[in-house]
Amino acid sequence: MIVKAGVAQIGAVPFDNDATIGKVEQWIAAAGQEGCGLVLFPEALIPGYPKGSDYDISIGVRTERGRDEFRRYFDAAIDVPGPETERIGAAAAAAGMHVVIGVIERELGTVYCTALFFGSDGSLMGKHRKLMPTAGERLIWGYGDGSTLPVFDTPVGRLGAVICWENYMPMLRMAMYAKGVSVYCAPTADDRESWLPTMRHIAFEGRCFVLSACQVLRRGDFPADYRCSITDDPEALLMRGGSVIIDPKGCVLAGPVFDGEALLTADLDFDALARAKFDFDVAGHYARPDVFTLTVDETPRAAVRTVERR
Repeated sequence: MIVKAGVAQIGAVPFDNDATIGKVEQWIAAAGQEGCGLVLFPEALIPGYPKGSDYDISIGVRTERGRDEFRRYFDAAIDVPGPETERIGAAAAAAGMHVVIGVIERELGTVYCTALFFGSDGSLMGKHRKLMPTAGERLIWGYGDGSTLPVFDTPVGRLGAVICWENYMPMLRMAMYAKGVSVYCAPTADDRESWLPTMRHIAFEGRCFVLSACQVLRRGDFPADYRCSITDDPEALLMRGGSVIIDPKGCVLAGPVFDGEALLTADLDFDALARAKFDFDVAGHYARPDVFTLTVDETPRAAVRTVERR
């Protein structure tokens, strides 16, 4: 089986979900015209990744200005499901392709960094919430639990997603390999040179195709009143892309592309999966369960559980 896959390296219109989803719809349609059966979008594309914002937080201190900045981010986060997911699903159905996209999801008073999966019929198949926000992300994002670690068996492969620096969690990677992931999606905000060798290592380690998408964002893409600790230059790049597609032996099929929006595409030959696993299957014949084991708890961890009175 050969599937054409796409990675959409685009930037958000921060805090403007209507405009950002309009871009997503256009790029889904463009990927469909290229013959893609799957397209991946970056981390936190809707409503945007708040690069350079500190929300006025220091140890033991919060301010009203910082609280209001979080309020704006919270208001722009989306409900899942909701009207935004309906639009993305409709675009996926119109193009007849699967879509994986990074969003900021709102539930109760918390926002989560989430990857959503859409089927080629437009259905919202499920989601993965980032287990561990990195560094300052913990100031604004909640932690996912083990209940959203899906791998979906689809006509375009067994799809899973691991978000940004979750990819440096060896046990999470092992859990995905044990689920038989064949198309490993890595939406990210990491645009550094070190990201490419990380993606190549994961493809080689997991003997899977790896797709990674990062935004291209300039300071001027944010509202004029957005406080950014990095720069005030509207032309300055806050994220420069670096999206890639990697094969199961760690070879680059497309990318990396820097400094501009782009649609990367590559043909994924699924015969390459068995060929690559001939001499290395980390969760199969190369494992040593007599020495090492991993337990994964996929129990939903709700703060409140109601027991029905009988």
